[in-house]
Amino acid sequence: MTTIVPAAGWTGAFLGVAASLSLVIQGFRAQYRPRAVRRGQLAVSVWIMLGGAVLSMVALEVALLTDNFTVSYVADNHSRESPWLFSITTAWSALGGSIVLWCLVLAGYTAVVLRQVHSTEDRLGTGALAVMGLVGVFFFALVTTVANPFEILSNPPDDGPGPNPLLQENILVAFHPPMLYLGYVGFTVPFAFAISALLLRRGGVAWLRRTRRANLVAWSFLSGALVLGGWWSYEVLGWGGYWAWDPVENAALMPWLVATAFIHSAVVQVKRGMLQAWNFVLVLATFALTILGTFLTRSGVVLSVHSFTESGIGPAFLGFLLVVLVGGFGLFALRGERIASLSRPESLASREGTFLANNLLLTLFAFVVLTGTVYPILLETLTGDQISVGRPFFDRMAVPLGFGLLLTMGVGPFLPYRHATAGVIWQRLRVPLLAASVSAAVVVLAGVRSLGVIGVVFTAVLIATGTLRQLVISSPTRTPRGFVRLLAGQRAYWGGQLAHLGLALLAVVIAMTGAFDTRSTVTLQRGESTTFAGYQVTFQTTRQYPAPNRQVTEARLTYHQGGQVVHVATPRVSTFRNRQQAVGTPSVWSTATEDIYVALADLRTDRVTLNLYRYPLMIWMWIAGGIIVAGGFWALSSRIRLRSGSETGEAAPMSRTVDDSASSDAAQANPDA
Repeated sequence: MTTIVPAAGWTGAFLGVAASLSLVIQGFRAQYRPRAVRRGQLAVSVWIMLGGAVLSMVALEVALLTDNFTVSYVADNHSRESPWLFSITTAWSALGGSIVLWCLVLAGYTAVVLRQVHSTEDRLGTGALAVMGLVGVFFFALVTTVANPFEILSNPPDDGPGPNPLLQENILVAFHPPMLYLGYVGFTVPFAFAISALLLRRGGVAWLRRTRRANLVAWSFLSGALVLGGWWSYEVLGWGGYWAWDPVENAALMPWLVATAFIHSAVVQVKRGMLQAWNFVLVLATFALTILGTFLTRSGVVLSVHSFTESGIGPAFLGFLLVVLVGGFGLFALRGERIASLSRPESLASREGTFLANNLLLTLFAFVVLTGTVYPILLETLTGDQISVGRPFFDRMAVPLGFGLLLTMGVGPFLPYRHATAGVIWQRLRVPLLAASVSAAVVVLAGVRSLGVIGVVFTAVLIATGTLRQLVISSPTRTPRGFVRLLAGQRAYWGGQLAHLGLALLAVVIAMTGAFDTRSTVTLQRGESTTFAGYQVTFQTTRQYPAPNRQVTEARLTYHQGGQVVHVATPRVSTFRNRQQAVGTPSVWSTATEDIYVALADLRTDRVTLNLYRYPLMIWMWIAGGIIVAGGFWALSSRIRLRSGSETGEAAPMSRTVDDSASSDAAQANPDA
């Protein structure tokens, strides 16, 4: 039994390699000779690919839950004392297991794409399956070679060190990595369809329509992963923050920025026949950034508190990244002249004009983050000099770009396509502008002098009131039932607006917490008190107690206000039996208006040194994240209106013009059009 499980896991991965390779051969063959391949042959490859991935993941989980230390991955990352939840999550807490999870998610997406391909006459679909097979060959091959978690040890240990202590401190480890992978891997689908369309020399909007759901699924999950990642850092790391422009954090942000640009520019191409070549560039860049992000996270080339793996897998990922960049953009260059669209926005004062501005800002934002993240690595590689690009660089660049993005969000969705006259703009924006100006004035009268906060409040109110105005004037009846009918009838548009509201709220919270946070470091003897953020904080005592896999030492603090105890905080330090590293866990007291956050800097029997933080409105940051994700899934729930020919995947031949003007006429009257 001890060797059967790892053998089964490795066999699953090997089956995945073989099935992926078969899918590549059959898929490309079907793309050029549809009648030479039967759909059943493609289906067999896909289902074996999925079955192999499931077998590998199940084998890994069984090995962890049965304490099978003959398996190298279990010996390196598991402990007999690990609680069962963290035994399960250990499957994706280190390199080999995370690649197995990648294979499983990729195989799942491939099976979903197969459902779209009803026959081998669907050349766009069969080509996409072939490209997904190519990606599968790489990742399954990693599991069978340099990232093999199923190696059998000749002298297995009796116990292991357990997962990294930081991965045993919060239940979010069960959700953040899987959501991140659902986002990362999901962008393989539009990449595969884009490559298939380029190979077929076909442009048009068919490949965009067929990847819309995959785009939204991947974007929504990646959005959720970013928010959960920030929340996890805030609750676990004890440094009092949620975002540090850490290379690993940036690795997830970069594809999100470019994918967000792609979602908007895809709408412009579908509605107005513009930006066809630009959409290919964005899709290729998004997929390449997911590979770059995995390389940064899993290769150990960057030092990060969020990087839980150091390995020699870097060259393999770097090679695959080069293949993606050279192959993808090389193919794009060969087809570039045929896919360039002659259509241009008639005026920048239009919805497509603001979408174009939004695209440029998002891609510039991604380029800034990419530069700040990769430059130190390149410099060290070329010269051996070690430097770091810190928070001041990112903040200085990100803040003006963020303001620009908020403004385009506040104006763009409410403008008509083609051209907006000054009269139309004033008619649609005068109420939101008035409300935003009044809000900014109220903030100033309240004593706020931070231009950043005033500007963010102005644009957030502009977005909120603009959305509300659009809802009221578009509703067939100004009743709750009418509003619900409108939201349900135009889910794509209103899902986007909901996501914009979430981003506006997020921007307000970021501005508030940055401008009005309070910090203090104090040392207290037992029984002593200090005043912080309107509370009297008293160090009462310390307590030690054993937990299932650790020894815990906690400090007991009481918060008094008006002579009454209003809260008891217990920040702690945990020492894991099989790990040298002691891990501090902050205590966070969240209310609707503020967070009181306390972390231990030093703890002794009769003395404690505390890092105290107060963040206004912090809980609304996580709520804003939930609203953004909800907007993505609300848009996802809309029905896709396929046009003739797109059901079989036959896209229009690439041409220098795309006739899609009919829908743009409707767009003047319908915000969803």
